[in-house]
Amino acid sequence: MVAYDFTKVPVIKVVDDIIVRAANMEASDIHFDPRENDLLVRFRVDGDLKDYTRVPKIYERNLITRIKLISNMNITENRLPQDGAIKGVIGGLSLDMRVSTLPTNEGEKCVIRILDYTRSLSGIESLGFSHTNFEKLKRMIEVPNGIILITGATGSGKSTTVYSILQRLNKAETNIITVEDPIEMNIEGLNQVQVNSEIGLDFATVLRSILRQDPNIILIGEIRDSETAKIAVRASITGHLVLSTVHTNNSLSTIERLLDMNVERYLLSSALTGIISQRLAKMLCPHCRKKVAPDAYQKKVFQLALGKEVTELYVANEEGCEHCIHGYHGRIAVQEVLVINDAIRDALNNETLERDELRKMVYTSDVITLLQDGLDKVLAGITSFDEIYRIIDIDDDLNVLLESKEKQEEKQEEKQEDLKQEKSKNKNTVSPPQITIPSLDSFFTNPPMPYPGTVPIKQTEDNKN
Repeated sequence: MVAYDFTKVPVIKVVDDIIVRAANMEASDIHFDPRENDLLVRFRVDGDLKDYTRVPKIYERNLITRIKLISNMNITENRLPQDGAIKGVIGGLSLDMRVSTLPTNEGEKCVIRILDYTRSLSGIESLGFSHTNFEKLKRMIEVPNGIILITGATGSGKSTTVYSILQRLNKAETNIITVEDPIEMNIEGLNQVQVNSEIGLDFATVLRSILRQDPNIILIGEIRDSETAKIAVRASITGHLVLSTVHTNNSLSTIERLLDMNVERYLLSSALTGIISQRLAKMLCPHCRKKVAPDAYQKKVFQLALGKEVTELYVANEEGCEHCIHGYHGRIAVQEVLVINDAIRDALNNETLERDELRKMVYTSDVITLLQDGLDKVLAGITSFDEIYRIIDIDDDLNVLLESKEKQEEKQEEKQEDLKQEKSKNKNTVSPPQITIPSLDSFFTNPPMPYPGTVPIKQTEDNKN
């Protein structure tokens, strides 16, 4: 841990140094946690919190006040939560940060989120989509109207994916309007609206006005309630492409969440274009990763999920190297991309369809599940099996896959049985007699036999001619 001498270094420089150090370490958040005897400063790097320094209790108030001052907060208010922002050059780095304070029993807790737009500006090609999922995504965003949902837990990279899609769709001939809370990234060419619930400017109110602004593409920062969900679905039906995020675990739970929000089934079935579910997994350091033989459980998972026999896997080097922290550096998205087909649309219209049947129908389509995509990245040496085990409920996903395979086998058996029945029907059907029509030449050279009871005509020299 780093130690600061507050008797010699001003608080202003300490705050600047903490922010610059966090940015250089590629941290996503800085946590200032008040404790009984001091203030603990931690960095979130690759999804994990790391202790950085401890600030003596007598300097805690001065440090928090400095952060509130540069983020345009009320420095005299310490009983209510506050939100602010820091944007500018600190220590030679151009930074954009969001700040939040929360009163606790030990003092004010402060969190600074460092916004990194490099992935979003790099395009959807840099987000780790497999070739199959990338092709599905391209087809989805080429549809002129419909709703595309990006789902996942908090901190799973949903905003990065959304902004990357908007970057691709941002063209001179399109009118793109977004409604967000908060606006995390300013993009040239977009009309971005900041929600302000205190004055009644919520998602539903802004959406109603947006529909009168002749938009081609609408981004809704998050679908949080029934009213927003209904307006978003109706906007997608009336000729707009709608992008939004939902806090759900996978494609099936996203559909159920929308139905729980009282979205009409017939509207949802016709409006929903696709669902992108994702998680973030830590990436193995390419400089110090190691190869090991998989254990029995890992072999079984690969066999059931991918149908592959695995003899070796990459794992993290816990000792690490100068390029990583305990064998990991950076994170990559693990995705599940579902394109809504006609069978799923018909199922959504069926109110009597049970959850298990809908789940089997969703996962018997050409969808690659989160588990399958994650295991493919494990085989490629991008991440480790331990990371996939940490972020995905493997046993639950395996049950879904096995049920889907059983349904596919049942369908295949039904098709084979139908073919057998068709063949047996064809065998039992009596073929009609084949009638051959003689040619004119054969008719005159070999005249047909006369019918019984008729008198044959004798040929003479006269009638031959």
